[in-house]
Amino acid sequence: MKDKVVIITGASSGIGLALAKEFAKHQAKLVLGARNIEKLQSLADELNTDAIAVKTDVSIEEDCQNLINKAIIKFGKIDILINNAGISMRSLFIDTEISVIKKLMDVNFWGTVYCTKYALPHLLETQGSVVAVSSIAGYKGLPARVGYSSSKFAIHGFLDVLRIENLKNNLHVMLLAPGFTKSNIRFTALKGDGSVQGETPRDEDKMMSAEEVAEHTIKAIKKRKRELILTTQGKLTVWLNKFFPAMMDKMVYNHMAKEPDSPFK
Repeated sequence: MKDKVVIITGASSGIGLALAKEFAKHQAKLVLGARNIEKLQSLADELNTDAIAVKTDVSIEEDCQNLINKAIIKFGKIDILINNAGISMRSLFIDTEISVIKKLMDVNFWGTVYCTKYALPHLLETQGSVVAVSSIAGYKGLPARVGYSSSKFAIHGFLDVLRIENLKNNLHVMLLAPGFTKSNIRFTALKGDGSVQGETPRDEDKMMSAEEVAEHTIKAIKKRKRELILTTQGKLTVWLNKFFPAMMDKMVYNHMAKEPDSPFK
């Protein structure tokens, strides 16, 4: 990874932050994107590698184009694009405003499409890697996460097409499904009316750390894997759903219903 040019969206916190620090250990050159430019610039300054911060709202196409352009202006190439920026939600579909689902799609799905669209010509030149941070919710629909699951399923379809279209171009396309990971995504999740949840319904300390996810991710990129599914629970959910989908419907329902203040109660 030394001297590889890596773009990471959503780099100011959670998995994105952990990825930035892990790539810096490998002396990669970093282009960090996020909305909070102060936090992002502070991160770029503290990393022991060549890094730039670019204020980026991935739901805005022009911001994504600017992010890619800044990477090329600074480093002249792109080796790895990690589409990590994302938001979550928590409310039943019947209680969720359509605008909330649209916002989830704008950030999670369209943010991935925009960044990949503008980075693709440069990645084809380097025979580089496109990575999207998805979720087990992209393999199995999670109740009370309709916008989140829908956006992740859409990302899966997008990456499948991208991979097949570029089979002979040696483009590496990888889907990352971390499972439940300790991060701030549940604190910033939206409620059905669009307001911020502000708290997590899960025990964050019992989840895989963002640092562990970052370590696994870099190893998988080096091996040019097509997908990386993390956590025992995540792997089991994906495997069981292939063969026993009806049973998994009930198991997922019961598991999510046990959350504090579950919308099912």
